[in-house]
Order: sequence, then C-alpha cells, then structure tokens
Amino acid sequence: QVQLVESGGGLVQTGGSLRLSCAASGRRALSSYVVGWFRQAPGKEREFVAVIDLAGKNTNSADSVRGRFTISRDKTKNTVYLQMNSLKPDDTAVYYCAAKIRGAEGYAYWGQGTQVTVSS
Repeated sequence: QVQLVESGGGLVQTGGSLRLSCAASGRRALSSYVVGWFRQAPGKEREFVAVIDLAGKNTNSADSVRGRFTISRDKTKNTVYLQMNSLKPDDTAVYYCAAKIRGAEGYAYWGQGTQVTVSS
C-alpha cells in the first residue's frame, strides 16, 4: 500500500505558475506505481490531467493542459510533481494525485487533494 499527500496548491494570477507535489509513504516506493494527476472543479466531474509511468520516461496529458503542465517524478524523494505554467482561471480546481499498479484498470490510491485557484 501507499499513502499519498499533495501539496503546493494556492492562489495565483492568470499566467502564473505553481508546482504541485505528491509525496508518498508506505510499504512500497512510489516508483512501483503509475501515478496520475486529476482535478475537480466545483460542479464538475473529476477529470484526468496527466500521468507518468514507473520509469518516468513516458507521460501523457490532457489536451487542455498539454504544453503548459509537465508531470515528472523524483525517485530519490519518492515524489511526483506537476509543474503548471501559464495558468488560466479554468484551471481552478482541487487537484488530486493517484497511484495504481501498472496494468490495473483503476487507481487504487488517492491523496486528499490540494486547492488551486487562478484569479483573472
């Protein structure tokens, strides 16, 4: 099992940047899991943002954030990051990181979320 804790959220102006962190603890290292970032805005369903594979070599992201957000991982720190640049008000949401075993259909482990608010 793994426990996930997000941090780095906050209030930022349009065009600004934030870096979210997803720190892991537990019996297995975070490098044993595929890790994704998701977000949920008020009144909307949770949506996929980005994902990174075990080795950190393959990533994918939603069309809405591609070119602005970058997902990465630091195995030495047992942490996955989401660098968010050129933020827009539409990026306002609670951001969650999640982990799953490679090949699993769904994400079994979720953090508690961190609020990101982008002011216009």
